[in-house]
Amino acid sequence: MQYIITAYDGTDESAMERRLMAREEHLESVESRFKEGQHLYGGAILDDAGKMIGSMMVVDYSSREELDNWLKIEPYVVGNVWKKIEIQPFRVAPIFMKLYE
Repeated sequence: MQYIITAYDGTDESAMERRLMAREEHLESVESRFKEGQHLYGGAILDDAGKMIGSMMVVDYSSREELDNWLKIEPYVVGNVWKKIEIQPFRVAPIFMKLYE
């Protein structure tokens, strides 16, 4: 099942430092899961000044439980970067899924 994840970073003065410390491991994880077909699309949410303040991802997991298991080891969760995470069931339009065939 596909999900859209919207995750917001903390707003304290150390938030960006935590993000940057976990970023390389996060990107490596995303690349690995993209190759496995679990992560379809994503990117950083920016404020008006272009500063990263969160993330948006479209993922495909067999169940919500599997998604939750991934979140337990996601570097931005483990690194205390994401403070608010919203998860909604989602369906990517078929024309966009052709990219993955």
